[in-house]
Amino acid sequence: MSKPFATIGRLLRAAARPAYLPSLVAAVVIAVAAWFADAQNQVVYHEKQRAEVLARASIVRARLEGYVSGNIQLVRGLVATISVERGLSQSRFDALARALFATSAQFRSIAIAPNMVVTMTYPLRGNERAIGLDYTRNEAQRDAALKARDTGQMVFAGPVDLVQGGRGFIGRFPVYIFSGSNPPAFWGLVSAVIDVDKLYADSGLLEAADELDIAITGRDATGAAGAPFFGDPAVFADTPVELDVLLPSGSWRIAARPKAGWAAEPGAFARSRALMALGALFILVPIVLAGRFAEDRQRFIGRLRGREAELKRLSRRLGLALDTSRVGVWECDLVTGELFWDDRLRRLYQLPEDYTPSSLADWSNMIHPDDRERALRESREAEKSRSRYSSDYRIVLPGGDVRHIRSTGSIYEDPGQSPRMIGVDWDVTSYVALNEELRQANTIAEARNAELEAAKASIEFNALHDSLTGLPNRRYLDTVLSGHAERFGHGERAALLHVDLDRFKQINDTLGHAAGDAMLVHAAQVLREIVGPRDFVARVGGDEFVVVLRRTGDLDHLRGRHLARLADSIVERMREPVMYQGHECRFGVSVGIAADTDAVADPTRLLVNADIALYRAKSRGRNRHQFFNDALQAEISATKRMADEILAGIEHRQFVAHYQPQFDATTHEIIGVEALARWNHPTDGTLAPAAFMRIAEELNVVDTIDRHILDQALADLAGWQKAGLAIPKASVNVSARRLHDEELINGLTALDIAPGTISFELVESIFLDEHDELIAWNVDRIKQLGIDVEIDDFGTGYASIVSLLKLRPRRLKIDRQLIMPIVRSPAQRQLVGSIIDIGHSLGVEVLAEGVETMEHAHILKQLGCDALQGYAFARPMSAADLATFARTRQQRRLAS
Repeated sequence: MSKPFATIGRLLRAAARPAYLPSLVAAVVIAVAAWFADAQNQVVYHEKQRAEVLARASIVRARLEGYVSGNIQLVRGLVATISVERGLSQSRFDALARALFATSAQFRSIAIAPNMVVTMTYPLRGNERAIGLDYTRNEAQRDAALKARDTGQMVFAGPVDLVQGGRGFIGRFPVYIFSGSNPPAFWGLVSAVIDVDKLYADSGLLEAADELDIAITGRDATGAAGAPFFGDPAVFADTPVELDVLLPSGSWRIAARPKAGWAAEPGAFARSRALMALGALFILVPIVLAGRFAEDRQRFIGRLRGREAELKRLSRRLGLALDTSRVGVWECDLVTGELFWDDRLRRLYQLPEDYTPSSLADWSNMIHPDDRERALRESREAEKSRSRYSSDYRIVLPGGDVRHIRSTGSIYEDPGQSPRMIGVDWDVTSYVALNEELRQANTIAEARNAELEAAKASIEFNALHDSLTGLPNRRYLDTVLSGHAERFGHGERAALLHVDLDRFKQINDTLGHAAGDAMLVHAAQVLREIVGPRDFVARVGGDEFVVVLRRTGDLDHLRGRHLARLADSIVERMREPVMYQGHECRFGVSVGIAADTDAVADPTRLLVNADIALYRAKSRGRNRHQFFNDALQAEISATKRMADEILAGIEHRQFVAHYQPQFDATTHEIIGVEALARWNHPTDGTLAPAAFMRIAEELNVVDTIDRHILDQALADLAGWQKAGLAIPKASVNVSARRLHDEELINGLTALDIAPGTISFELVESIFLDEHDELIAWNVDRIKQLGIDVEIDDFGTGYASIVSLLKLRPRRLKIDRQLIMPIVRSPAQRQLVGSIIDIGHSLGVEVLAEGVETMEHAHILKQLGCDALQGYAFARPMSAADLATFARTRQQRRLAS
């Protein structure tokens, strides 16, 4: 506020006293009038500013709309020409585009993109990089291009960064080809690029931006909700002039304000404000001075009236306190026994209006008989000791109701007067009732608290114990082991037996879960009986139990001999038959044993070691115990190291494909290869699957290795074909786990495998006699992709005649175990011949593996075998060695 207005403000605050009311009214009127006049001046000025900004922004908007719409209309003619002239040549396109450029100065380039790929652009110079642009692959332009194709409408986008450099607005026109009565077919796109800088300059936008703050939003013609692309977006937050720029497929929103903002020009209203302030002073000063003289008189009168009001206020408060109080006042002459009761006390005792107690006898007659003697005694004691009187007692009202009264009083004695006691009584019946309710509630709360404590104890027990067997659970075991870790430093040592029931699942599946539960209860009881009371038994899983032995000082019970006897006792007892509903149930147990051997307590390691020992006991035939020892630790370390190396090998692509050729049994020509996984180990050299496959399966990375081998096989096949080598196909192993992969087909489809070039060998325990819809569906889709299916190791594994009928493979491979004896065993030769006949009867090609000698090859040819594979012809070799091998055989054949 300016200085004159500040002065007026101080005068108004001085005039706020009642004596200055006239000056206050005058000041308010003057201030309102001055404010209104000033506000009107500002409104007029701001409206003038907005009108000027609107006029300038409207010109820019009109030019933008005109240029963009005109350019788009010019291109529509080119689109119509292309839809008629299907085979548009470069020269014809250049002529049409040149005519458009002669009409419009804002075009940067015009391109046509049959099937969404730019093949022609005009002018070519400066736009060479746009040739070959695939809109479906360009992330920046794909969405707009697809929108034009899918909607059939022109899509105006931008500004965008152009592939050929620079920025521009792009109008994309879908082109459709009409052929007779057939529906129109999508041909491609025509893209017209309007140069951003030329459009801004020609429309006057840049010139207007020198005088105004201008911002435009609506990238890709998305209107006011779109992203800003010109100017400072903060302009939209300063109440700008806003206009919509209408485009052929959308709109922009343009906002403008003066460069200096909407503030009034400095000093524009200073003169009028100074005049108004001067006039206000001439009016207010005399009024203030007159009020000053009357102030003393008003102050004196005010003091007198204040004193009168204070007296009235105190009287009113005293009256209200007495009227609203539920306290009755009494007074007793201690010499004569005379009583005085006020009206409130008489109403408290519900006495008739014509009756007033006059003596202590009258008062005592109204006290409840059970409280009368005590109340009188307390009154006499207070009178005798001249102390403060206080008593609680009950009274009986005339209607028979009982009320609780609290009475208190003090003794005083005026000079020359007999001593008197004055006091008050009030009804405390509601307080007594409330206290009784609180006492009952407290009793109930204590009872409920006892129930909650019992429930808490039950919950805590259930949380730490197995509900079926009553044994401690895994959580309780963790607590025990944590406590052991804390006492380890004080000399406590522990041993742990991990017990797992054998054949429990068969009992559960055949006799039902109730039978399984009965076996678990029996096992828990056996463990309780065998394990001492000092030791801990817990159920930690479905059919798994843990026994913990802890000792301090005397460690004999933790020695290997004692632990072995304990484990053998558990195994022997668990072997005994258990009767359940007339059924004799038998099951066994495997026990893994581990003990503290480290310098520090490690409960987690103790559990893991016992679990590893249990796993080894099961793998060695079950119904036995196994200690965790250094050999197991070494095996674990080796397995861990091998697992780490396998994962590193996958990461560094050390797993490569080696190939063993497959030959026609009659001509001995190469008819394909089997891709075999090999590991180029950095220190151990080339390793076969036997060295790493078991651990790879535990790591669940066999699928990854299979995918690497398939990718290499495809790449090598393409290289051999390019080199002119006659290697028509490759067989690749595929696991059952991969056949269960729901994304398998999508991955194979993306590889674009040529039909007949790849075969999948089912190498694992794929028991196709069982109904598996996902595997069957994936196999059918694999066949539809042109990938052949082969059954490997036929005759030794799970493959059967039923699987052949269901699967209908392209080829079955007879396992080497059946092939090796055919030279010396006629029975084995007859068996192999029968397998070949079965395959041929089903229309399935038969290949023999493990052909070690040419004598094997001769016999198999006589038996009608179609193809051969084995060391008699070639060992597995790298892709480069296979190329050399195939090229040499091909040259020999040509030379002969």
